[in-house]
Amino acid sequence: MIEGEFDLFFTAAYPRLVGQLYALTGDWAEAQDVVQEAFVRAWDRRSSVLTGDRDPEAWIRTVAHRLAMSRWRRARRWWELVRGEPAPRPEPEPSTDHVALVAALRRLPEAQRTAIVLHHLCDLSVEQIAAEAGAAVGTIKARLSRGRTALAAHLVSDKSHPTEEARA
Repeated sequence: MIEGEFDLFFTAAYPRLVGQLYALTGDWAEAQDVVQEAFVRAWDRRSSVLTGDRDPEAWIRTVAHRLAMSRWRRARRWWELVRGEPAPRPEPEPSTDHVALVAALRRLPEAQRTAIVLHHLCDLSVEQIAAEAGAAVGTIKARLSRGRTALAAHLVSDKSHPTEEARA
C-alpha cells in the first residue's frame, strides 16, 4: 500500500474505528489516541499488514483494543498506588441514553462487550468476529446471547433506579 492509498484508507477507517473503540472503552480521547497509535504501527508494518488477504481494519482495531486495555491496566495499577483519591470522571456524554448504554456496556465482561460492539456497532458478522477474536463461531454466538441478556437487564435496572439528576 503506497502513501496515497494509506491516506485514503485512514480517512475512511479512522472515524469508524474511533467510534468502535469509544464504544469499547467509554473514553473518546483514549479511543482517538489508541486508534492513532494503531495506525502508526500499521504504517510501520505496511508491507505485511496492509497487503495480502489480511483485513487491515480488523488488524488496526485489534491493535487499538489491546493498546486501550494495556493503558487501562497501567492506569488501574497507578490508582491502586495512590488509593484514597477518586479516579477522574470521564467527560459527560451528550445524552442520557448514550450514558446509560455506555455504563451498561462497561458492566459486561470484556469478551461479551467486544462481541456486542463488533456485531451491533461495527456490523461485523459472527464469522468475522470469530476470526478476529480467534474463537469458535459457537462461542461468539454464546457471548452475543449472554451479552444481550445482561445488557438488557442492566439497561432495565438503570431505568428503574433514576439518577439524582432525574429525581430533582
